[in-house]
Amino acid sequence: MNEPTQTRAQQLIGDFAPKLVDLTDNVLFGDVWERSELSPRDRSLITVASLVTSGSTDQLRGHLARARTNGLTETELKEAIIHLAFYAGWPKAMSAITIAKEIFNTK
Repeated sequence: MNEPTQTRAQQLIGDFAPKLVDLTDNVLFGDVWERSELSPRDRSLITVASLVTSGSTDQLRGHLARARTNGLTETELKEAIIHLAFYAGWPKAMSAITIAKEIFNTK
């Protein structure tokens, strides 16, 4: 019998913090991300912007990939990061664009 595929949260912290995995999988991605009031594309753009402005580069990696899956282009994501340089700060934008370069160069 095949084992079910684990979510990223389960892979990272499943045994260590199962409640946080449950909230991540069922509330954040199972409820909030599935609400129809915003498209997945819009949610991704908002999430990427929030991660850039907060300097949350670990989570940015996965969300840049998700954003592309949700319909944002590489050009749009790069432009969002460039735009945010003036609001979030140059160091945060430079860190984010470096991660974007890594993600987009592994097509």
